[in-house]
Amino acid sequence: MRLLLIEDDELLASSLVAGLRTEGFAVDRTGDGIEGLYLASEHDYDVVVLDVLLPGINGFKVVAELRAAGRAMPVLMLTAKGGEWDQAEGLDAGADDYLVKPFHYQVLLAHLRALLRRGPARAGPVLEAGDLRLDPVSHRVWRGDHEVELTPREFAVLRYLLSHAGEVVTKQELLDHVWGDLDGGDDNVVEVYVHYLRRKLDVPYGRATIETVRGVGYRIADA
Repeated sequence: MRLLLIEDDELLASSLVAGLRTEGFAVDRTGDGIEGLYLASEHDYDVVVLDVLLPGINGFKVVAELRAAGRAMPVLMLTAKGGEWDQAEGLDAGADDYLVKPFHYQVLLAHLRALLRRGPARAGPVLEAGDLRLDPVSHRVWRGDHEVELTPREFAVLRYLLSHAGEVVTKQELLDHVWGDLDGGDDNVVEVYVHYLRRKLDVPYGRATIETVRGVGYRIADA
């Protein structure tokens, strides 16, 4: 899942970025409303976490501009304001959900999971290729009747490949959507995680599901 965090509190933002990346999110982050609006307009995010009080333009304006431009990704607003009028303003501007600071991290994760299940960019149906199945909602993977344990990052790589089954996915696409533009990954880390997936999903079962397209990237085979 690719997530955009627009939050100007450096301490909170750093904590959220570290935690969300541990959960397998590819996180881009900015502390400026204008830059946040630009990023959300130019890139495909699965979800946006948006503070209200921001330099440049506030969060209400950001989400209103996104909706006016037809951008439909789920938006979770964060704010220190707890008043009913502030919540109503955020929801009326186009936000999908609202979380008042301070909040517990696990509550934030629960809100994100709910948004991803029901929103326009929700996790979606079970993805399949032959006897390989991945359920984005329950975060589980099976080869035939056997469940395979994956790390959050391995799961994210496989999910992106399966969601583009039959297409060639470049290493740069995987870096952008699994690690995020600001996560410092390179081509080598993609190769390492594809190797991990093959070792868990293909080698023990005599399959070759993840094909290498030399000089381009990877493709899921129906095997």
